[in-house]
Amino acid sequence: MTVDGEVHFALHEGDRPEGRATGAVAFRVDALDAELERLAGLGIQPTDPQTTDTGVARFTTFRDPDDNDIQLLQRRRPFRLSFVIPSTIEGLAASLDEENYFAAEDLTVAIHLALRLGRPLFLEGEAGVGKTEVAKVLAALSGEELIRLQCYEGLDVGQALYEWDYARQMMEIRLLETRGEGATAEARDIMSREFLIARPLLKAVETSRDGHRPVLLIDELDRADEEFEAFLLELLSDFQVTIPEIGTIKADVPPIVVLTSNRTREIHDALKRRCIYHWIDYPSPDLEASIVMRKVPGVEAELALSLSLAMERLRQMDLFKPPGVAETLDWAESLELLHEGKLTPKLVDRTLGVVLKYKDDIDAVRATGVEALAG
Repeated sequence: MTVDGEVHFALHEGDRPEGRATGAVAFRVDALDAELERLAGLGIQPTDPQTTDTGVARFTTFRDPDDNDIQLLQRRRPFRLSFVIPSTIEGLAASLDEENYFAAEDLTVAIHLALRLGRPLFLEGEAGVGKTEVAKVLAALSGEELIRLQCYEGLDVGQALYEWDYARQMMEIRLLETRGEGATAEARDIMSREFLIARPLLKAVETSRDGHRPVLLIDELDRADEEFEAFLLELLSDFQVTIPEIGTIKADVPPIVVLTSNRTREIHDALKRRCIYHWIDYPSPDLEASIVMRKVPGVEAELALSLSLAMERLRQMDLFKPPGVAETLDWAESLELLHEGKLTPKLVDRTLGVVLKYKDDIDAVRATGVEALAG
């Protein structure tokens, strides 16, 4: 029979699900103990239970009062995500659209392959084109935690992986001395897992050991130093962390990994080879207008198209920092707040600071003439 749509229980040949041995019971990770209690309530008491842990599943076998063989299976469902995110490209595209993410077909294929192959997804593109949003949408679709590592110059392993909780260790040392155990204390008394602060990379590995497959976002990798990139290369190969005082911590299944780069510098080929790579370009004016209308519902179609055409012209100019889709949405929201339904030269001039963030760029646009943006 089926319990909560998850647990299949069969004691006799005619009752077993197709392809499952007689007496087999399949459980969610967190349901085994509850099912043992339920069986006990039905008068089925285990006799000489024996448990085998294969690393992928745990089997508990015993005989019931009627001398039936029963096997309880606690499966550590690897790639749990495949039960949540559609396994077809068409289904994935529909799910992304439901989350208000407009993905081109080639991007959808790249995401699909990364998920099915268990490979990191490496996204490059200009700032503001939706690279980070891919990880957020995947976390929303899977219902898993989004673990984000924001890269910056000077980022080291301690800040990305783990560090010791020195304040707690000092407190423990004082407690040991107070109890008179200071002389007999050992290193493991203050160098165990409870004194470790997990940073994003270690957190992703540990979460992947609990039957989950979190989404690990390594954002703006090009901002980090090459030394950190080399460490990341090793981590992405095995998804395990060795802590000298504790041992090796290894993920049961690799987390969903999304790496992004604004290409301010080239990422090493060795890292790219381990990933599914995709370049996200600026959307076409029609697609960008659709994004605006979906994300900012109060904006009319005519204004949305005017904004996307103006942004296309700005990106064609020789600007220090061309605006991305994020700035288009900011512009649309600003015009909605100002109760403006049409893009005029005066309005463009007054709101240039919403989409351009450098004085030289603003001066260049004004020198060229804002009329071209409103036209």
